[in-house]
Amino acid sequence: MAGISIISTTTVVPASQNESTQRIELTPWELQLLLLSSIQQGLLFLKPSTPPQENSSIIDHLKTSLSRTLGSFYPLAGRLGATVNDDNTTSFFINCNGAGAQFVHAAAHDVTVADVLEPAYVPGIVLSFFPLHGVRNSAGVSEPLLAVQVTELVDGIFIGCTVNHMVADGTSFWHFFNSWSEASRSSNNISLPPIFKPWFVDDTHYSIQIPQSALVSAIPTTPPLQEKVFHFTKEKIATLKARANAEMGTDQISSSQALLAHLWRSVIRNRGLAEDQETRYNFPIGIRPRLRPPLPQQYFGVAVQPGTVTMKAGELLELGLGHAAWQVNKTVAAYTEEGATKFLESWVKNPKLLGGGKTMINDSLYMSNSPQFHVYGADFGWGKPVAVRSGGGNKLDGKTTFFPGSEEGSIDIQVCLSPETVEAMMEDAEFMEAVTI
Repeated sequence: MAGISIISTTTVVPASQNESTQRIELTPWELQLLLLSSIQQGLLFLKPSTPPQENSSIIDHLKTSLSRTLGSFYPLAGRLGATVNDDNTTSFFINCNGAGAQFVHAAAHDVTVADVLEPAYVPGIVLSFFPLHGVRNSAGVSEPLLAVQVTELVDGIFIGCTVNHMVADGTSFWHFFNSWSEASRSSNNISLPPIFKPWFVDDTHYSIQIPQSALVSAIPTTPPLQEKVFHFTKEKIATLKARANAEMGTDQISSSQALLAHLWRSVIRNRGLAEDQETRYNFPIGIRPRLRPPLPQQYFGVAVQPGTVTMKAGELLELGLGHAAWQVNKTVAAYTEEGATKFLESWVKNPKLLGGGKTMINDSLYMSNSPQFHVYGADFGWGKPVAVRSGGGNKLDGKTTFFPGSEEGSIDIQVCLSPETVEAMMEDAEFMEAVTI
């Protein structure tokens, strides 16, 4: 496959300006992501049944509907603001200046939908379907907080979005994506407008100060990696869930927790770790429903706290699926508003940024996204997407991205691992028994 060609790069500004809010303060949940890269996720569609000469009108229509959507999601059209303080610290915020989002129109004239979906591994050209590749969140002081790339394929269209992770978590990312598709389908106002009211502990000083020494770090290096999408049907997931709950004598283990444990055990089994070596699975815990009162679902920003389960490799493999899933369940269930408050209070006193140039090590896995997001509801007016893929943002050995599958109740996991590990997993009978090819 040849590469893509960039046809145009333009700036899209909000159709309506919000004059009441010019500055939005950032919480520790957001500030801890300064050194990481943006969220990059996108949708693959079959090409609309319109004559070739009308393709330009599709691009114009998407720009117009994006402009209308930015009228409600106006922080995405802004930039990060940074104030350098006298004590060698810096305070960051969202400057809602309406500078605009980047819109890239591209083409891959010899690439088909099948070229994206049918290979055993995720083809490398998918990374080129996303703009602002490799840009850190901290670069948002000059780079757009939102960049969109619409790539025309032979028989399809890929819409890739890059969103600064300090502005949105996965829930907010897909809230925006679905709202944009809604605006594309209809001239009416979006049905679920976002709420911009950052949640702070009552006595927090809003302009949180980050030591400038913490902002200096190297770009992590990565060995060659391979990406693959594993598909799990509703029926196979139900079998894993039932097995995990039966092993532990409970009914509390969720489908996602059982599937995460199944994936974790296979990766560690095929990495060949020593029995006494500790292994970790890091996953996001949503904060919105855990506060009292709960944050509304349309709360826009980052409301996620990292959770971690640590086990020795031998214990993970010998004690079974249920034991691993139960450890995940207990970690999630134990996280309450009290835990969120303690994290925020301690972080303000001693800011710790995630990433920091460290290379992810062989004993760890990292989950992003959620199979609960409404991904396949993003219909821009020419039908639902046929697939979802993630870009290169924050891709290191051990990254696992969970998506809902195209069939109801199914789940797709896009893994990023060493080629040797992926190949071994494909020969792992216990793991592949739950996978549908």
